[in-house]
Amino acid sequence: MRTRMSTVPRVVTAGGLLATVVALLGAFGPTPVAGQGDAAPALVVTAYNGGAPFPYTTPRTPWGDPDLQGTWTSDDTSGIPMSRPQALGDRLYLDDQQWAARQKQVAGGIAAAENAVGSFRGDFARRAFRQTSLIVDPPDGRLPAVTAQAKQRAAPRDRGTFGDGPFNSTEDFTLYDRCITRGIVGSTLRVIYGNGNRIVQAPGMVAISYEMIHDTRVFYTDGRPHINQNIRQLLGDSRARWDGDVLVVETTNLTDKTSIGLNGNGLRHSDRMTVTERFKRVAADVIQYQVTLNDPVTYEKPFTISMPWTPLDGGDLLPYDCHEGNYAIRQSLGAERAEDAALAADLAKGITRARRPVQDGLGIGGQPVGEGGPAGRGGGAGGRGAGASGRDGGRGVGSPDVVTPGIIDPERPAIEN
Repeated sequence: MRTRMSTVPRVVTAGGLLATVVALLGAFGPTPVAGQGDAAPALVVTAYNGGAPFPYTTPRTPWGDPDLQGTWTSDDTSGIPMSRPQALGDRLYLDDQQWAARQKQVAGGIAAAENAVGSFRGDFARRAFRQTSLIVDPPDGRLPAVTAQAKQRAAPRDRGTFGDGPFNSTEDFTLYDRCITRGIVGSTLRVIYGNGNRIVQAPGMVAISYEMIHDTRVFYTDGRPHINQNIRQLLGDSRARWDGDVLVVETTNLTDKTSIGLNGNGLRHSDRMTVTERFKRVAADVIQYQVTLNDPVTYEKPFTISMPWTPLDGGDLLPYDCHEGNYAIRQSLGAERAEDAALAADLAKGITRARRPVQDGLGIGGQPVGEGGPAGRGGGAGGRGAGASGRDGGRGVGSPDVVTPGIIDPERPAIEN
């Protein structure tokens, strides 16, 4: 795991969004979101926390396009679950008491980071936002049900090393396990670190680079058509246009190899899915990012996620040295074969036992959970998947802090954080 050395909180200037939020604390209430059909809904600016729009003039590039450039992060969506808890009904924003609790939680995280000993830690939020769920449409804020057809194609590979296998080939791992991609949505959702998104622009195009698994997507705004539908790509084929100050990106030509949960884990979508993204700079230090997923083969209706992005501390994407064929995959497969042999040896002695689970007493980085806890099968302090060149410096495959919130699974939809 990598870390940013600076623990100084980002400060919003007097003319920034935070001042407006404080002034509007008494004005928050439910904000209706129009239901969607095939068309993606208009941008829902949750950064306003339910208050009036913040008066802001979007800067322009030298060639006249709205300027989205900078390095942004979803770190400040900490505490916002993918799906809204049932108790909150259709409310898009927390009430005053709940809002105060979230602010206290975020303040505690800042204090913990500032007082941390050592150079390694996860990324943390600097400010709190009031929305009750990342899903803003349907209005109940909850993930739509998956289709019967989608349930039939669910497989252990959907969770990869966050599940219990079996692991017999590379095809049993997620593309995140294999350091290939986290997919479009998985690359933007907040996890414990690596949430940077760098946007650069040139005439006729916008490019976005994701910090973790280091994908870069290029959006052409010059009106060119999509590529041939017979050509399929892991991140699809994106075309963009400006709708006033909003960048609208429409993506087609996807495969059925990626998912839309945290880090790209979860039930895989179909190759018929289309993605509509919206980017708008709503303050000097906030971009509102929204993505609508429309996949009638997998979900009973489309749904939309919206979230604020704020400036990344330090302003630079950190290197993410991760590549397909890393030691984590090799060692995970080796550990599975070692457990096969151990089960056979025990059975020969008359001992019948359950197969040891993948996440056997291991936490982030393959470290034992609890002082003196088991090192996990696979040998050495790192346990399964702990290789010097593996992802996250060779994590043992248990990472509950990463997988818990928002995983999309037909048998366990939208676990909350």
